[in-house]
Amino acid sequence: MNSSQSTKDKPLFTPGPLTTSQTVKQSMLRDLGSRDAEFIRLVKETRNELLAVAGVSQESGFECILMQGSGTFGIEAVLTCAVPKDGKWLIVINGAYGKRMQKIVEVHGIDYVTLDYDENVPVSAEDVDRVLANDDNIDAVAFVHCETTTGIMNPIESIADVVKKHARICFVDSMSAFGGVRFDIKNCGIDFIVSSANKCIEGVPGFSFCIANRASLQRTEGWSRTLSFDLFAQWQGLEQNGQFRFTPPTHTILAFRQAIEELKLEGGVAGRENRYRANCRLLIAGMRKLGFEEYLPEHLQGHIITSFLYPSHKNFEFETFYNKLNDRGFVIYPGKVSNANCFRIGNIGQIFESDVESLLQNIEQVIEEMNVEMSAIATQ
Repeated sequence: MNSSQSTKDKPLFTPGPLTTSQTVKQSMLRDLGSRDAEFIRLVKETRNELLAVAGVSQESGFECILMQGSGTFGIEAVLTCAVPKDGKWLIVINGAYGKRMQKIVEVHGIDYVTLDYDENVPVSAEDVDRVLANDDNIDAVAFVHCETTTGIMNPIESIADVVKKHARICFVDSMSAFGGVRFDIKNCGIDFIVSSANKCIEGVPGFSFCIANRASLQRTEGWSRTLSFDLFAQWQGLEQNGQFRFTPPTHTILAFRQAIEELKLEGGVAGRENRYRANCRLLIAGMRKLGFEEYLPEHLQGHIITSFLYPSHKNFEFETFYNKLNDRGFVIYPGKVSNANCFRIGNIGQIFESDVESLLQNIEQVIEEMNVEMSAIATQ
């Protein structure tokens, strides 16, 4: 595979949208009708391929539902469909995306409780166990797999095991992990898991998708609080005639089919995870050498995105730092941490170790240009 530097686009060191391959981009250079037989075939193939990426199939009792819109649209679909009208969620929060789930259920007037952690603390399965044991009214549990606020990875298997022990619905926001992190959806007992086209599969924005246990999905009939986000109705439509209920993102699906093929060529999820881990290792080693410090301790740091503390030197100003890197052709991301000044660098998308090396060289040059003394760095 060629480095993203072979294109004119700036490499995106972000949590998504991500840098995509030239062949993914080129796959969109055609038009298909939403009722075209070829497009209907592509939708069916995409659904089956996503089940395969998840390590499940229709034969093993799982379904894939494609939903127009961003990843948040898919999250909202599950949160507003997966519990009955008088149902109650446990929302587990250790970052901005857990808080977004809380906001969604609040907007819809759905009953909920939260289990809250600091942003540098992983979710504890023991805490989830305790909350569920003490509240029989909770129908379902929602939590984030990779919380890209910081880059922390939550222990998906142990949390899911506890949820299933209590016979509750388990919903995982795996937006930034699905396709780039190996885990066992079936054996975890996950009922619903959501990601989107423009994350680790390395497609372009335009739709989210939900991998659902069929029995859990079928129970949701009539539970949706909206028309557009009705997950069961969307699945029924796709099953009955292969079509979306409303205008589908045709070009995004063309790109995604190509992205799936490129995922397979890379060795599937395992191969892609290996590349992302190599990017992450090189990034952290290089940033440490320059004098930067990660926000998270090493044992909590995932390989999807890394948060770095601002240097404490008086000459460091993030907007200047960001703009100078951007002018040089590199896009990083501001921080989302509420209790520390950080910025984030993503390790995912169509980027390689050569891209990371180029980024590190340019960060070193920008820091020198800004006259930032890196012997004094921020501490947690």
